[in-house]
Amino acid sequence: MATGLPCQDSLAHAVIETLDDTVLVAVVCDGAGSAAHSDVGSWLAAKTFIECIEVFLSDGGELAALNRSVVAGWIAEVRAALEATAKDSGHAARDYACTLLAALAGSTMTAFVQVGDGAIVVSHGEEDGWSYVFWPQHGEYANTTNFVVAPNVEDVMDFELAPRRIDEFAIFSDGIEKLVLHDATRTVHESFFRNMFPPVRKLGAPGLDAELSKGLERYLSSPVICERTDDDKTLVLASRRPPSEPA
Repeated sequence: MATGLPCQDSLAHAVIETLDDTVLVAVVCDGAGSAAHSDVGSWLAAKTFIECIEVFLSDGGELAALNRSVVAGWIAEVRAALEATAKDSGHAARDYACTLLAALAGSTMTAFVQVGDGAIVVSHGEEDGWSYVFWPQHGEYANTTNFVVAPNVEDVMDFELAPRRIDEFAIFSDGIEKLVLHDATRTVHESFFRNMFPPVRKLGAPGLDAELSKGLERYLSSPVICERTDDDKTLVLASRRPPSEPA
């Protein structure tokens, strides 16, 4: 961040094997700029949310059984973890405020969750193009949004269970919103994602690629990007399309 503050974005991911499926989970949290310990809050929120999902799936839960009530329970656990940390540290819960975006992708079903700004975009293939799942949650005033520590978080949480296979998705914090979303028309800048995904598809084995991630980090930290945004930037790219498909 240009202000010299510690990075307030956090991400967590896991590949969870169930009895009859493999589920990729990715979570991105962005700490509130005005919150004193939001870097800790975003890390704890992402970690706790992943743990909730792991418990649900290891206990025999299935993506098909997910609903708003179940996910709201996970968000409540995240909020409780942040409140407990705040109490133990002698701080207010709002000092750990952060957003939360998550995707749970199985072989035939995908779930999406969002509290706050940033966005998730998806594609079923080149002919389908790119579309957002939820539009970023912005408040009445500039630079305001919803956070997981809010008392009404269950009401403002977005949840969708898509009964279909999602071949590719991207999750990003609000640091690159203006670069990849067109606010006036509420559309996705498809050229950005068409250019970003071919290297991901070329990976020979599933999993996180450290070298490619370093390259992405360099790109997001480059002058061409930082001249357009001074905020923290997190971008998760996930694909299961074969590299032989045309880009």
